[in-house]
Amino acid sequence: MSKIDRVEIHAFRFEVKDLGTGAHATAGVGNLIFEAGSKLECNRFVVRICCDDGASGEYVTHWVGTPSTLGQATMLAPMLLGRDPEQRELIYDDLKRELRAYDHMGHGVFDIALWDLAGKKYNTSVSRMLGGFRDRLPAYASTYHGQAEHGGLDTPDAFADYALACREAGFRGFKIHGWHDGDARREARTVLLVRERVGGEMRLMVDPACELRTFLDALYVGRACDEARYFWYEDPYRDAGVSAFSHKMLREKLQTPILVSEHVRGLEQKANFIIQGGCDMIHADPEYDMGITGAMKIAHLCEALGLDVQFHACGPAHRAVNSAVRNTHMYEMALIGPGMPNMVPPVYTCGYSDQPEDLGADGCVPVPDGPGLGVTYDWDFIERNRTALYVYE
Repeated sequence: MSKIDRVEIHAFRFEVKDLGTGAHATAGVGNLIFEAGSKLECNRFVVRICCDDGASGEYVTHWVGTPSTLGQATMLAPMLLGRDPEQRELIYDDLKRELRAYDHMGHGVFDIALWDLAGKKYNTSVSRMLGGFRDRLPAYASTYHGQAEHGGLDTPDAFADYALACREAGFRGFKIHGWHDGDARREARTVLLVRERVGGEMRLMVDPACELRTFLDALYVGRACDEARYFWYEDPYRDAGVSAFSHKMLREKLQTPILVSEHVRGLEQKANFIIQGGCDMIHADPEYDMGITGAMKIAHLCEALGLDVQFHACGPAHRAVNSAVRNTHMYEMALIGPGMPNMVPPVYTCGYSDQPEDLGADGCVPVPDGPGLGVTYDWDFIERNRTALYVYE
């Protein structure tokens, strides 16, 4: 039996061209804009779990790689020492309890690394361990937010032009992330104009990311979604996407399916949200929702209730989960925009990519099929750009 005898957390930085933060001055997920010629400094971290028999697993964070998550990860890492790495269910429960006073965002990275460890130990992919039956995933383009500054996605027309470009590039769907000012009329204009520009076949979605100020604003934009036959309407307004009562009222007044619960963390709380009638579709994320273990629990909950689940964001863990779930639709290539690269860490030496230019001619992305997560990391790059190292043994 393997025993975990060392856990490492490597924080590192990298630069992304032509992205900036504008007036926000913070690099939150939704605060990035197009700035020609600029270089945005980004911070992520990688966890590595090592065992006394030489087995190891690792995972580099994507959108969850924030200072807040790093803090939670350093809290949890010592709890893994001496554990059997294959007891993922027990470890899942123990880490979940340990973070009961927090938002659980530091949990998923360890669970994902444990799945990677098991796959490498038995020389099989995580997708195959999960029973994956898809080797290619239809992808949709998920945009950066609208910006007030000139360039990028600065007008409804800019969104419509970019949607058409994404359709021509082969994307199966297109999701709008609108502006931060909560202007419901501009959001609705964008919803309608994008549909007019791309025609009737492409799947369209809109995610105001909780920026609409009132319930009636959310209803106004939702009626535009109904008119334009949108595939789903996501996290509309300033309740932060957690009020089951208000979203139930919204569902009763709209035809467009409501996708909520990205910010309702974990199996039990998502079950509560469903039971209260808060959504038509559930959002889950192996980084956000306590790992691959947590994401699969949520997918099976939805399957049992006859609901669809949509997996938020991108990454090798996300592809593995998508490959094994029947009741889901498309892979989210998030976030991208005209001249705006996806801000994922450039650490892959195996050809893995979440950049739009690497979308397949069939509008799909491949599911990695090598051992573990099926990706290999550039440790020279990580160590050369490391900003902090935490070691537990």
